[in-house]
Amino acid sequence: MNIHPEFHRFLGRHEKESLLRQRGLVVWLCGLSGSGKSTIASAVERVLHKQGRFVVVLDGDNVRTGLNSNLGFTDEDRLENIRRIAEVAKLLVSQGVIVLVSAITPRGELRDLARGLLGQDLFEVYVEASFATCEKRDVKGLYAKAAAGQIEHFTGKDGSFEPPQNPALTLNTENSSVQDAAFELLEAIRDRITVA
Repeated sequence: MNIHPEFHRFLGRHEKESLLRQRGLVVWLCGLSGSGKSTIASAVERVLHKQGRFVVVLDGDNVRTGLNSNLGFTDEDRLENIRRIAEVAKLLVSQGVIVLVSAITPRGELRDLARGLLGQDLFEVYVEASFATCEKRDVKGLYAKAAAGQIEHFTGKDGSFEPPQNPALTLNTENSSVQDAAFELLEAIRDRITVA
C-alpha cells in the first residue's frame, strides 16, 4: 500500500482548540424526516456563532447534493452515507471544530458505525417525534410522495426507524418549541465545548 499518513508532522488538536478557544465535539442529531433535526441544528449554530465559536453543520440533504450524491437509500448506501459523514466529522473535530450533524441515521448499526469512528467526540441526540406528527408537518413534501409510492425505502414507511437506546440527550419536538429544544441542547454541551 502506498499510503503514508503524515499526521505527526502537523499541528495537533490541542493547538487548534487553543486558537479557537473551544473544544471540538460532534453533536449527532438523528430522527425521522421532519422531526426538527436541521431546524434545531440551525438554531444552535446561530447561537454558538454569536458566542464566537466555530461551527460546521453537516446536514444529510446538503451532503447528499455533493460528497454523497452517488448514493441512494438502500441499506448499503445508507451505511456508506453515514460512514462518509462520520469520517468528515472526524476530520473536523480533530481540528477543534464543533460539528452539528443532522442525519436521519435510522438504524442502530449506523449509529454504532458513527460511534466507532468518533468515540468520545460523539454526542448523540435523538430528536423525537412520531411518524404521524412528522407526516402532518411534511416540511419537504416527502411524506406525501411516499404515500403516493414515489419514494422507495422511506424511513418510517418502507424503511424502519430504530430509536436510539441510550442517546446522550432526547429532544421531544412534539412537546417543546425549537427554541426550547435548542436551549436544552446548548446547556447539555456547554461544558463539553468549553476550554478549561
